[in-house]
Amino acid sequence: MEPFSADHLSPWLPTLNAAHHLYVGFSGGLDSTVLLHALCSLIPGERLTAVHVNHGLSPDSDNWQALCRQRCEALGTAFIAEKVQVTRDGEGLEQAARDQRYGVFARLLGEGDLLLLAHHRDDQVETVLYRLLRGSGPAGLAGIPVSRPLGAGQLLRPLLDVNRSQLEAYAQTNGLEWIEDESNAASHFDRNFLRNEVLPLIARRWPDYRQRIVRSASHCQSAATLLEEIALADMEQVGERTERWGWSLSLPRFAELTAARQGNLLRVWIGQKNLQVPGHRIIQATLDDLVPAQGDAQPLIDWGVGQLRRYGGRIFLLPGSVVATPVMESMPWDGATPVAVPGGFTLSGQASADGGLRQVAGDVLEIRFRCGGERCKPAGRSGSAPLKKLLQEYQLEPWLRDRAPLVYINGELAAVADLFVCAGFVAAGREKGLVLRWDKSA
Repeated sequence: MEPFSADHLSPWLPTLNAAHHLYVGFSGGLDSTVLLHALCSLIPGERLTAVHVNHGLSPDSDNWQALCRQRCEALGTAFIAEKVQVTRDGEGLEQAARDQRYGVFARLLGEGDLLLLAHHRDDQVETVLYRLLRGSGPAGLAGIPVSRPLGAGQLLRPLLDVNRSQLEAYAQTNGLEWIEDESNAASHFDRNFLRNEVLPLIARRWPDYRQRIVRSASHCQSAATLLEEIALADMEQVGERTERWGWSLSLPRFAELTAARQGNLLRVWIGQKNLQVPGHRIIQATLDDLVPAQGDAQPLIDWGVGQLRRYGGRIFLLPGSVVATPVMESMPWDGATPVAVPGGFTLSGQASADGGLRQVAGDVLEIRFRCGGERCKPAGRSGSAPLKKLLQEYQLEPWLRDRAPLVYINGELAAVADLFVCAGFVAAGREKGLVLRWDKSA
């Protein structure tokens, strides 16, 4: 086996040199210690910053942070450390710590920046086996990607074709010291169990298991790429469109696809929107419960970071989880300043010389929300109707109806979000008008 050296990174030099700034995830362990040391021989110090995330999960966490700072000072490398609070959730402690760590990286990266992480071939093997045991499909079994977008920048893993034993040899040759996290020996963690208990047994029977598993991961990557191409072709047929909140596609056209293509399309569609792709149970519930539901039903599939709903012959994908409608009292408004309203939306007004909501000096504007019993006569209609019925007629999605801001002028309902202006409140002649916009906040 060829020894690892800094020359191994040479093929990546064009990418490294093109980056605005380089960051290295630096835990102080063997892998990141070797990567940082190798990079320091290739990259000018002013272009490189080590990033240490202190999870606070070990009594030695603060000591490790101090050691990492000392080692960066010895290398002449800039050092950033950030402490995070890790809370165990349904995905377990390991995943919670990972989420916090990547959150730090994503916030740090600016446009054109590159984050390098020291995952190696043994990590790839563990990941593929772990995902296999969790029942992942081709995309999951493709393993850890070499690169992907992260925050405003890009993530790169240049050591994925290097074995851990090669990194150990490099560290010993160069007299490097590294931190040994005592939790790595705790086999009650799933990945540690694979590393400490399962893989040594596999190695006795199949010494070349790394190459075999990595080859399978490559096949799965090819399959995942093909499935994505099929999903993108299907996407063109189902009439995807951007909504006020989220995105939607045609339910009748979606229903024409086979179940396998429906599930594949959902996974790719959700992933395209940078949402965590849910597992098999959520996808199957969508196909079994949401798609065939009666037309007047309002089924909801929620997996914490996203929702799938249906309305008006369309399937909606909404970012975020189900939350109760915020209780909000009336609030004054000047009609010009954009104002945050419940649900993560913004109400704004733009001056218009051609219609819109009438603005007269001395009028008192305020924003309210539905409380029941409101009536309105939209401009141009012959009679008034309950607001509840009007929102249905204007085809506002049911989950947005309690969030629609109502604009009152001098105590009378004058406009409903940007759906319509009530009769008697439309600017005419030389009166100043205000065109309302009710948008999801960026």
